[in-house]
Amino acid sequence: MTGLLGVDLGERRIGIAIAEDESSPARPLTTLRRARSVDEDAEALARLVATHGIVELVVGLPFEAAGQEGTQAAITRTWTDAIQTHLAVRVTLRDERLTSHLAETRLGPMKRGRSGGPPTRTQRDAYRSRVDREAAAIILQDELDTRAGRRASMTRTPDPQENGS
Repeated sequence: MTGLLGVDLGERRIGIAIAEDESSPARPLTTLRRARSVDEDAEALARLVATHGIVELVVGLPFEAAGQEGTQAAITRTWTDAIQTHLAVRVTLRDERLTSHLAETRLGPMKRGRSGGPPTRTQRDAYRSRVDREAAAIILQDELDTRAGRRASMTRTPDPQENGS
């Protein structure tokens, strides 16, 4: 099997999507709670990698709106580098600008609370988890579409090893 996982890394959660192979569509899979350490995050990912026969992770890299890498991108790169030392899979970084917004658009508004009041904390957390999974699917599908030549709307971040640097 040649499965791929899409990863939307957040401060509290990690949205996960899956594609069975490069010709399969990406679909939301699960949302993981961020652990206290990268080692624990890696253990949770390793279980998914083993269970689903994953050979590659496509991790969303949060560029700023103007296209520069900011603090969050640096945090994501550091996390990705640490994860790679624990997992025997390829890791690709993918521009994730606007994916959470697009995910929210696809999912529609958050459900209201009882009697039309504000949503409960449980409802907010469940909605945010769905958004994270959907954003991971968007990141992964964009990578798959680009590889298949169907579009190049978002840029893949350069891999220094591919350029011989």
